[in-house]
Amino acid sequence: MSSRERILSRIRSAVAGAPDVEITRAYRTSPDPADSTDREGVVELLAERVADYRAVVHVVDEAEAAATIAAALARRGATRLVVPDGLPPEWAPDTPVTDDPPLSAVELDGVDGVVTGCAVAIAETGTIVLDAGPGQGRRALTLVPDYHLCVVRAGQIVAGVPEALGRLDPSRPLTWISGPSATSDIELNRVEGVHGPRTLEVVIVR
Repeated sequence: MSSRERILSRIRSAVAGAPDVEITRAYRTSPDPADSTDREGVVELLAERVADYRAVVHVVDEAEAAATIAAALARRGATRLVVPDGLPPEWAPDTPVTDDPPLSAVELDGVDGVVTGCAVAIAETGTIVLDAGPGQGRRALTLVPDYHLCVVRAGQIVAGVPEALGRLDPSRPLTWISGPSATSDIELNRVEGVHGPRTLEVVIVR
């Protein structure tokens, strides 16, 4: 008898004769209607939660978006920025780096950053989701460069995860972003930029 079989045999012996127990699974599968209708509330909550992850956050009106993006890039001195197809031209720098033909990992590592939109953002968790749609590009564009500026429209913000899942296509390549890349695996010291951008800047357009 193998170790696996011995373990399973002991489990069967231990639970023999035990009564069946009904397990209640009251998972939330839809958002709270009150949360969904409070648009200003979910915008503020997203900004708060994203900032908790040590990301830089700006909440601006539509008319201020382009100037806010330009100012953010100027502060970093970022000039070589990758811009995926479909990004609104007013959000792009004057001389963007295109991903056609696809840039190699070495080329992506050499740029100053990337500017993208998103598919959906979750206020409750401070998470931004990309699905490689227009203005987002392939996954490597937002994982290799050290800086990612992401623009989120208010209409893309949902209150919670169930509502976000309802908007997303599971067959698409989904990238879930909760702040800059960080790990504490090594001696419990926080290290940023290990498996993604070291700096995340988010512009929320009301």
